[in-house]
Formats: sequence, structure tokens, C-alpha cells
Amino acid sequence: MGNSQQFGLGDEAFEAVTEHFETRYFRGTRYRYLPDYRGPLDRGAVLFGPEDFPVCGYPKIPRALLLDPGVPEQFDGPLVVEEKLNGYNARVARLDGDVVAFTRSGIACPFTTYLVRSRLDLDGLFDARPDLVVCGEVIGPENPYTQYAYPDVESATFRAFDLRERPTGDPLPVDRRRDLLDRYDVPQTRSFGTYAPTATDAIAGIVDELDAEGREGIVMKSKDGRTQLKYTTSASTEADLAHAFSLPFEYGQSFVFQRLLREAFRAVEHDVDTTERANAVGEAILEPLVETIEAVDDGQPVGQEHTVRAPPRIVTELLSHLREQGLTIDVLDDETNAGERVVTFRKRMRSTEDKTKAYLDGHPVDY
Repeated sequence: MGNSQQFGLGDEAFEAVTEHFETRYFRGTRYRYLPDYRGPLDRGAVLFGPEDFPVCGYPKIPRALLLDPGVPEQFDGPLVVEEKLNGYNARVARLDGDVVAFTRSGIACPFTTYLVRSRLDLDGLFDARPDLVVCGEVIGPENPYTQYAYPDVESATFRAFDLRERPTGDPLPVDRRRDLLDRYDVPQTRSFGTYAPTATDAIAGIVDELDAEGREGIVMKSKDGRTQLKYTTSASTEADLAHAFSLPFEYGQSFVFQRLLREAFRAVEHDVDTTERANAVGEAILEPLVETIEAVDDGQPVGQEHTVRAPPRIVTELLSHLREQGLTIDVLDDETNAGERVVTFRKRMRSTEDKTKAYLDGHPVDY
């Protein structure tokens, strides 16, 4: 069992939050993780192994709907603008001599662990600072969680965007973090430089360039790393809506409403032609929804398709890992290439399949 010092909490606060931890096993090692935000701890906090090594979760980053006045309201000094990448969040720590990667919710992932062990050399960084956790985004194709492809990324790759003290979650200052990652050759997200909080026109220009490239957006950070604010592009909003409405019964109403709200405020901020934006948003919503209904009507399965490439034992472990989480996995293609197993699989979305089929069969909507 852990003790309150591991997350820097008092005994009472520690006991109150750790009762909400859930237990899993990673390659025979028991660990506990926090699947939701609770009290003083962020979602994804972990107590790993018999020694209960603590790994901090990652904090929520507030979102600006308007750059002006949102940025000057949030920051009282210089801020660094970095790119927000479209992938999945992962935290990497060295625990009892082994590097382990955790997803956002705190689950140890065999594929992500393989990825960072095989493609990054983190020994120098962890030798110098074993107390740190590397926070980053896995982007690119050939990964089991997201589908966004970057034109300059051929396969799944890791990009660091933060370094935090593993037990407490305290961030390193941005300049110190970027220098340390560069020193140990750990790839990191792109920085667009340092700006005053009032430089919203310049920051908006960065967002516009990213929008034109179909990229996700930016994260703004105070120099000490403690204050963060994100802002995303219209391209990102449209992609999110298209994805959500291709699987209409997997995402809550709040998911959709939040993205429509972003687009409405962005339209006001930029004084854009709302007819043009309404057409783009409407297409992002209606086209994938119609395609899904037609697919179910034709008897086709519905889900997310992914391709992964890794040694055979890693792929086998990953598929078991996903199925243990209650997912239905259909293997669509399975081959070996240069000693690696390359598998394309579909995560079946039963709720969307079942509800769409019921409505096609004439069942009434009960809400």
C-alpha cells in the first residue's frame, strides 16, 4: 500500500482519493490507477508495483473560446506558444529500472511501452532525472488509438510536450524542459516562440496557418509551465464532429455541443461568413452520419480501423489488452513484414450498430 508522501498529500486526503483507484496488471506487475479526476489528483495517477511507485496524472488544460480577451485574462506575463498535436496522450516513467508508458486514463499500454523503448533512448534523461515523467503525444499512423495522419510522419512516433516531477506533477519551466529534452535527444512538439499576453493578433496568425494545414491547434504556457491554455482550429473541430457523427451513439451530447460552441465563438471572433462555416460544419456532421446509417442498412459492421506494426508478441499482447477492456476486435488483415507483425483491425462499435439497426427496423426513438 502507498503512503501519503507519494503524491505530496496529507494522510486524510490520500486515503480519501486512493479508495477510488482501480487495479490492473501489466506483465504480471500489479498497479493501481485513478480513472477519473478526484480531489487533488489528476486523472491517470498511478501507484505502480509492490512499492507503489507514484506517477502523476496529467492536468486538464483549460480552453480559450476567444484569444482576445482569453489570453490576457489567463496570463500576466510572457507565454510560450507550442503546437497541439492530434494523437493520444501518454506518460512515460522509469519504474524500478523499467520504462513503462501509460495512457491518459492511467492504463499501462504494451504497445506504447514498446514504442518508446524501441524508438527513444531515454536512459540518459532518466539517469540524470529519475524523478521525472515524460509527458507527450503519440502521433502518426500505425497506432491503436487514433487515426489522424501527419504528412511528414510515416509511423507511430512520440513527441514530448512536458516534463513533470513524477510524484507531485509539478512541471519544469518551459525553457528548462526544452533544453533538457534537446540535450538527451528526445523529440518534442514545435515551439512558435515567446509572446506577450497582448500579442493575440500574432498568436491568431499562428492558428490560421495551422488551420490551413489541417492541424489541431496550439497550447500556450507560462514560462514556469504552471499556467496552460489551449486553442484549436476549425479544421480540428470539423474532424472531431465528422468522427463523432460517424459513430453517433458512442459520444455524448456534451462532446458535440462543446465543439459547436467553439466554432460559434471562432466565427464571431473572426467575423467570418457564417453561411460558409455552417455549410462546412453541416457537411462534417451529416455526411458521416448518413454513411454510417447506410452501412448498417447494408449489413456492414461499424467501427474504427487501425493498423499497428510491432514484433509479433507485442501485437498479440496489444490485442489481448484491448479485448480485456471490453472491446470487440475484428482482425481484418494480418501479415509479417521484415520480422514485424502488421495487423489491421476494427474496433466494433456495438452501440452504434445496434441502435441504428433498431431505428432502421422501425423502433421509436425514446428521448
